[in-house]
Amino acid sequence: MKDETRTVAIAAEPAPRAPAYLRLYRQLRGDIEAGNYSPGSKMPSKRAAAEQAGVSVVTVEHAYAMLCDEGYLETRPRSGTYVIFRPANGYFGGEEAAPPDVTGGGAAPAGSFPLSLLTKTMRRVTAEAGERLLQKPPNAGCPALREALRHYLARSRGVRVETRQIIIGSGAEYLYGLIAQLLGNHRLYAIESPSYRPIEQVYRALGVPLCLLPLGRHGLQSGPLWQTAATVLHVTPCRSYPSGVTATASKRHEYLRWAGEGDRYVIEDDFESEFSLGVKPEETLFARTTRDNVLYVNTFTKTVSPALRVGYMVLPRRLVDPFEQTLGFYSCTVPTFEQLVLAELIAGGDFERTIRRVRRQRREGQ
Repeated sequence: MKDETRTVAIAAEPAPRAPAYLRLYRQLRGDIEAGNYSPGSKMPSKRAAAEQAGVSVVTVEHAYAMLCDEGYLETRPRSGTYVIFRPANGYFGGEEAAPPDVTGGGAAPAGSFPLSLLTKTMRRVTAEAGERLLQKPPNAGCPALREALRHYLARSRGVRVETRQIIIGSGAEYLYGLIAQLLGNHRLYAIESPSYRPIEQVYRALGVPLCLLPLGRHGLQSGPLWQTAATVLHVTPCRSYPSGVTATASKRHEYLRWAGEGDRYVIEDDFESEFSLGVKPEETLFARTTRDNVLYVNTFTKTVSPALRVGYMVLPRRLVDPFEQTLGFYSCTVPTFEQLVLAELIAGGDFERTIRRVRRQRREGQ
């Protein structure tokens, strides 16, 4: 293939509160997605891009690194940086088989959260909350935790929602069950193969018909995805367990294009995304959709402790009223104490500081 270097005006978009590298990253990402840089084309050198944008070479290096992490660009030794994003037909270069080793996927180690910090927070909540700890939480979860999550998701994941869209539950498996009841077991659900075993077990226990779609090296293989008759797609775009596969930017766009046809929904299982080794966590499908048809699920199993058994889901706006009408009677399955402890960790900043520390340590240990 002939290398092609496109000359496109580069300018760090005006956003005073965002770092220059992040503004440049967003502008380049938009240009790539819009087709201003075609698949396989060569990007301007870092020095040339810096001159065009009026920023430092280091700023360009950071922006290019983020785009490489997310599968928009690829750096080739002694050649340059090339566009690998294909908005129409999945990953540039064709499908590849799933990695042969699917025993662990490089999962983040449990117990990364400092026990001393957790116990200190528990003591503070016990002292300050008093008899509130003995009260039954609202069915959707404690307002303090839901509000803390609303701000956290907006800051770190680009997910901007109302508090009523966030539902607290005792782990991912419990939330899968609520989703199946909400969307209905008359639908055909497509899941990754291989995937986290309880996903299949929960759906089958509820009588949900399943279609297993093979994972490729860069995400679900395109052929089976577009051939399936499923109307619900359950995916783990970041570090799917047990394969460790992370869907590229092209694949994520493909999932959203698939969901854009007919009455379809995507369940985005964001397990372990906080510990991505990239410069920043990949943007969620929930944040990128324009169809209001992505349900977001995450837990604190890896970020705090699996012993807490706390998860949460974010509903698209269109499903909030149906959820409240059909499933709102379910009592919250997470104790008030644990919810208030998590709310304190998130609102006080300790949660995000710990995540940043662990991610930095893991990058340095590569």
